[in-house]
Formats: sequence, C-alpha cells, structure tokens
Amino acid sequence: MNTQKKKKILVIRFSAIGDIVWTSPTIRILKAQIPNAEVHFCTKYIYKEMVEANPYIDKLHFLHEKLGDLIKELKKEKFDIIIDLHKNVRTFLIRMQLRCKTYHYHKLTFRRWLFVKFKLKTMPNLHVADRYLATIKPLGLQYDNKGLDFFIPKGQEIDIQDYLPETHQQGYVAFVIGASRFTKRLPVARMIELCEKIDRPLVLIGGKEDQVTGEKIAHYFANKIDSQVAVFNACNQLSISQSASIVEQSEIVFGQDTGLTHIAAAFGKQVFAIYGGTSTLGFYPYETPYTILENKNLSCRPCSKSGKDVCPKGHFKCMQEIEFDFELPPVRKENVQ
Repeated sequence: MNTQKKKKILVIRFSAIGDIVWTSPTIRILKAQIPNAEVHFCTKYIYKEMVEANPYIDKLHFLHEKLGDLIKELKKEKFDIIIDLHKNVRTFLIRMQLRCKTYHYHKLTFRRWLFVKFKLKTMPNLHVADRYLATIKPLGLQYDNKGLDFFIPKGQEIDIQDYLPETHQQGYVAFVIGASRFTKRLPVARMIELCEKIDRPLVLIGGKEDQVTGEKIAHYFANKIDSQVAVFNACNQLSISQSASIVEQSEIVFGQDTGLTHIAAAFGKQVFAIYGGTSTLGFYPYETPYTILENKNLSCRPCSKSGKDVCPKGHFKCMQEIEFDFELPPVRKENVQ
C-alpha cells in the first residue's frame, strides 16, 4: 500500500481555447511523472467542457465572476505547488494569497510587442506548448513526445451517420471558418474560392457569429449548377466538444488561427492553417502534419498578437491576396465507393 503523501498541484490557465489545449502536455506530465500527484486545474467556467473529461485532472476550479470567491475556494485545498501558465494580475493575486511554491510561464510580453510593433525578431522560435513545458522543467520533468490532448466528454460525440448527409458519410474535410477577430478570418468570397480548390465534401464549423457566413457559402454551392462541391453548414449547431468530434472524424482540417484548428492538432490531423494578421511564430499547429497558408510578402504582418477588428492599413492584403497553394493527400481508398 502506497502511504506517500499526495502532492497537490494547481495549474492555472484562464483562457482561451487554443491556450488551454496547449497546456495539456504539461498537465499530463505532471500527473504521470510526479509520484502521488493530485493535479487541479483552474480556468474560466465558460471553458469547462475543454477540460472536464481530461483523465489527468483530479479536480477542477472555475472563475465565475468574483476572483475573491475563487481564491477562498483554492485556499481550502492547501496546494504544494502552483503552475501559473497565464501570468496576469489575477493569477498574481492568487499566487500571493495561496503562498506556496510557484512556477510561472514567461509570457515574453515586451519581446512580442517589439515583434508586432517593429517586426524585430526577438521572439524565440519555440511553440507556446513548449514554453509551458519549460515552466515545469525545474521539477525534473521531461516531455514525453505525445503531443497535445483533447478529450471529448461522454455524450458529446457526434454520430456522423446520423448527423451528416449521405454525401459526407464516406469522408469529408472539416473547415473551421470562425475566428475571434476580423483580421484572423478570410473574407466570404475567399472562403468560397478555397472551398472550390478543396473540391471535396466539406463540413463548415463555427459558432453563432459564423452562421450567416456558413449559410452564404452553403447557398453558393447549392445553387451553382456546375458545382460538385457538397457543403454542410454546422455553424451554430454544435458545442465546442461536438465540433471537436466532427474534426476528429474528418479526413483533413482547414482552419483559421483559432482554437478548433489547434484541437485538430491534438487529434493528429493533417491541418491546413490560415494566418492573416497574426504570426505563426510559436503558434503553429503543434506536433501534427501541417501546411501554413499565409501571405509572406507583406511588411505589415503581423499587425497584432491576437487579431484586430479592422485591417490597420485598410487593404487587408494578408487575406485578400493569400495564395491557396497546396496539394491535398489522396482520398483514402476505403472511403471510395
């Protein structure tokens, strides 16, 4: 019988989808490599389904509205170690109140500002997931080369035989059309152009804000007489986990610089990632086959670290003039009738 005292570890990352997915190797390694580790994870409540099925997490804590309420909850746990993978004012206040050994992520905020503002290449060519892992290296832990994790909660799996039309049931490409900011999204006309280039059954994935865009794309192909492209619009129909289930069962994934594109990497999918006003430096699909679609001939890129609501230059050439220069892998033989 193992009587060794449990070591209680708190990992903090409040947002967003991609960043939470990038914490998954750190969580897994803490649980697997520290004897008797009890791993707790703290995030915003809106991201609950991102982590609730993760078998490497023993207990979840959520930020609702009041930070003070969360701190009171966390104090009761008497943690041995805090792994702060967010490092902002709120996590600083948590660390000060809990008063235990802390390891924190180095955000390199100033270096990133120099890169975005003056295009000075001071940022290390190291993925954020690896920078999170560097946070726990002083504990003597080593990366296990298993990539990212994403676990779909029970009951959130999509049966594509029931959900998708017959045209898609022998294989499809998932196209994540949504993104948080304007400069991270292709214009509708360019999305249509990309769909024509893909020329395979497509499932469009996005949230409520993407529903109209999805309808425009689906309507275009449904009414184009000579089109062979079958498009199913799943925008605003599915939860994050259900959308992830569609991604997991796809043949290939196309996506903007957004969370679901990085969830695709957790499933080991071949990803074609589209970057406009943001940079791939440290933010490319992690440890999965990928192709970056971007306009490399602009001195104004990147114009921001996480996207803007308008193009600062007004021309939006990063998306308007991006070349769709790629080759798709052949269709799997078992999907050919």
